Amino acid sequence: MKYLILITLLSLTHLVIASDVNDDFNIVEVAEGNYLHKGVHVSVDDKHHDDIANIGFIIGNRCIAVVDTGGSIDIGMKLLKKIKSISDKPICYVINTHVHFDHILGNKAFVLDNPEFIGHENLGIEVERNRNFFLEQFKNDLGPNPSASSIIGPNVLIDKPTQLDLGDRIITLTPFPVSHSHSDLTIMDNRTSTLWAGDLIFRERIPSLTGSLIGWVKVMKELFNLKVELVIPGHGNVAESMTIAIKQQRDYLHRLLNETRNSIEEGQFINEAAENVDSENLSGWLLHDSQHPTNVSRAFNELEWE
Repeated sequence: MKYLILITLLSLTHLVIASDVNDDFNIVEVAEGNYLHKGVHVSVDDKHHDDIANIGFIIGNRCIAVVDTGGSIDIGMKLLKKIKSISDKPICYVINTHVHFDHILGNKAFVLDNPEFIGHENLGIEVERNRNFFLEQFKNDLGPNPSASSIIGPNVLIDKPTQLDLGDRIITLTPFPVSHSHSDLTIMDNRTSTLWAGDLIFRERIPSLTGSLIGWVKVMKELFNLKVELVIPGHGNVAESMTIAIKQQRDYLHRLLNETRNSIEEGQFINEAAENVDSENLSGWLLHDSQHPTNVSRAFNELEWE
């Protein structure tokens, strides 16, 4: 009994230490050496829109890999401060799972650490394509004097599964075809079988479709076959199996695909489909009303040319 109490106290102490430095920016060690900051479920119009993504880092014996940096330089700085409070190892890699603002605009905070900025083979092009949009829409998130140089893109591009050694810890980066976006990749910590899925997997918060619905459905099948112990989605709670991680989203994407096809076959216009497809929010998504009509419209535009 004494040992059980001691173990419990040590566990609680670990959790307190992980939140001491900045209590409004919690970090949890979700698997050995894998630290997660969980984003909040608010809309992009909310004042906390820069903190909606799951971001974090993986610590090896040699160095640290950061996985996404948040939606502002401020969030990136908070993540950096948290990393420095937990480990004195250098940051060797900043890995972006895709181009969306909430995962990439914090990159600038890490420049002085001189890491390699790594992304999907399409990420460089996607950053350039979105640079002006980011400056216009998120200028308040890019520091006091926002400019094109405030947005840091990749200097290493991945076009095939690639392994990186953090020091007795191998991580595998896997790029995927167009699905959620045009630049999705995952990070697997091989030591703990922890998958950082980026926005290929959403939980609780409704997915946003910006790539290809057909492609995303195919990628979900690939992900389902992975052997994992823990899945960290781009948004929402971690899951202890892939089955749990993808169920809500897989059901939704299949309904979106099938019901949109039916709407097209019935001769509905795009605005009618947006009202009728999955109108009851059967998956129980948060922020459904704000994002779902856009998903239907994008699905419609893709599927009407099948």
